[in-house]
Amino acid sequence: MGVIYRHEVKSNWKSLLIWAVCVGSMGLACILLFSSVQESMAGMAESFASMGAFSDAFGMRQLSIVTLTGFYATEVGTIHGLGGGMFAAILGVGMLSKEEDGHTSEFLFSLPIARSKVIWAKWWAVVTLILLFNLICIGLYGLGFLGLGEHIPVKKFLLYHGMQVFMQIEIGAICYALSAWMKKNQLGLGLGMVLLLYGYDLMTRVIPDLADYKVISPFSYANAADVFSSGTVAGTALAIGAVVLVVSIWLAHVVYGRRDLAA
Repeated sequence: MGVIYRHEVKSNWKSLLIWAVCVGSMGLACILLFSSVQESMAGMAESFASMGAFSDAFGMRQLSIVTLTGFYATEVGTIHGLGGGMFAAILGVGMLSKEEDGHTSEFLFSLPIARSKVIWAKWWAVVTLILLFNLICIGLYGLGFLGLGEHIPVKKFLLYHGMQVFMQIEIGAICYALSAWMKKNQLGLGLGMVLLLYGYDLMTRVIPDLADYKVISPFSYANAADVFSSGTVAGTALAIGAVVLVVSIWLAHVVYGRRDLAA
């Protein structure tokens, strides 16, 4: 089990670095640009806050983009949320299906190791890579704050990124369950699901009739504007996310454990 875990972490190391550096660098660039655009945004902040549905969708009514906290929540929060969700989806959706897609399942499952242990080893590799992704990104954002000599509320910052980690693990679990059904790596399916969930979250913030159903999307409890403005998390949405996570991992074990795998 340990060998498989280390192999998966090592084989996804380059992908981890590429995604973490790209997402983290974009967030770092946004933070460093804040001081140079702060004055020009001062006159636009009120206009942005009064743009109706657009303001509601991106949290500009809750937070002012003239402050570093508001700017971070609306700009960096969007980049990190989408980038992290996509990275988690890519990891999850290919972790099990790649064995059949790469014709390595016959070798792997001929080894004296239970299939359930393989499933767990691969899942913990997904979790580890998601945690490392977030640590690298947070480190780069921290460099940005140091460069500006600014700070944002630490508790809200940690709460937001904690929810981001949980959201990415939930997305990774959903895609991991999908991977158990697939014979080929369905990368487009994973990325499409993330964009669909993100788009759905935006719609629920714009359309009043959908507001009560926004808890379906994991982006609802990991929304930067909500966390930074209130300092709390939507408990119902988080509970639903936890149930979805557990059920997804259970399904992955049941489905993949019973499947006849192609050589």
